[in-house]
Amino acid sequence: MMPEIPLWAAVPASLLLVFGAAISLIGSFGLLRFEDFKSRIHAPTLGNTLGAACVLVASILVFSASQHRFVIHEILITLLLFTSSPVTAMLLMRAAIYRRRREQGEFDRN
Repeated sequence: MMPEIPLWAAVPASLLLVFGAAISLIGSFGLLRFEDFKSRIHAPTLGNTLGAACVLVASILVFSASQHRFVIHEILITLLLFTSSPVTAMLLMRAAIYRRRREQGEFDRN
């Protein structure tokens, strides 16, 4: 059973969770709103990164307060997320550009 979470950790964690969920939801609406792949990739990538960061900071607050020590697992997850998310978006964008060029026959002209 989890111990009682102090108010100084519960309130900011709750606000961060709501803010992170809202940012992620707004970022996912970019998938519906924009029409082409290049436009669509930007909003969810930013929403994913910022929303997940808010959730991870809330997790750090709650578990650090409940275990009476600083929790480092979430920091490692944050570093992995901040490293992998932009790289994944860049690779997806490069693949989309390559595919568009291939469909337009730009590689066949050489």
